[in-house]
Amino acid sequence: MARNNTRFIEAHNKLLTICDKTEIGGTLQSENVLAADLGVSRTVIRSVLARFDDIGLIALDGREKAIQRRTRAGDRLEKPATLLTIEELEGRFLDWVLRMDVPPGTALNVAQLAKEFGVAPHTLQEFLSSLSRFGIVVRRPRGGWVLHGFTKEYALELSDFRTVLELNSVQHLVALAPDHPIWARLDVLEQAHLALLERIDRDYHDFSVLDETFHEAINSVVTNRFVKEFQKVISLVFHYHFQWNKADERTRNADAIQEHLAYIDALRSRDVGRAQAAALRHLATSKQTLLNALQANSHTL
Repeated sequence: MARNNTRFIEAHNKLLTICDKTEIGGTLQSENVLAADLGVSRTVIRSVLARFDDIGLIALDGREKAIQRRTRAGDRLEKPATLLTIEELEGRFLDWVLRMDVPPGTALNVAQLAKEFGVAPHTLQEFLSSLSRFGIVVRRPRGGWVLHGFTKEYALELSDFRTVLELNSVQHLVALAPDHPIWARLDVLEQAHLALLERIDRDYHDFSVLDETFHEAINSVVTNRFVKEFQKVISLVFHYHFQWNKADERTRNADAIQEHLAYIDALRSRDVGRAQAAALRHLATSKQTLLNALQANSHTL
């Protein structure tokens, strides 16, 4: 039986506890009793006992299983990491970029990141390959990946396309019935913005995730696979580069919260002209923030 099998590991670590409750020189119960107590098969129990014998924890002699020593920290086995879905990986990757302040040009260690994110290396490779379509990462000539930046032209094109998508979503949103779930969701988002505003001096970094959630909510009212696909890259580009220029990050985030609150109020008015005007004001600010970040990091070639 593979030693990284989850049932093997669970039984192994539980049996360590049983060993610690047994005196040195004492013997463990029969395989049948141990299997019943731990809820596994006798085959699993035999594999665990064989390992215990190998590491000198017990001495196997026929049916006798005598305790030879106390357990040590190194005797315990780690459970395999729970693998993330692609959606969870996207969030984990974005959070890693934001929280760790990963600069452009950083070489990505796939093996290390796969372990940190709890994914198989090939899954991370596929994920990075999908990001390469949008220029977020690039493959090095000799293999491996580098976190890449964006040209000014790229930023302008993406910002303009973002505006087209979101104005379309706003037009759909303001026409929705009063009992549509989006209105309750906007209520929740409004409270989240007000709460963050109260603690902005300490938690201004948290705005990036809230900003992503806010725009995702607005665009969620349009069922369109292309909108969903581009929303991913828009989130990564804007929230990643939003963090580049640290000079006035706290002020920028506080101002953006106020723009979001005004945006929500305009959406509630059901006036499409007013709502789209609020959207345009906020998206123009986001566009300028992105361009300032690119310029501040000399990444406008």
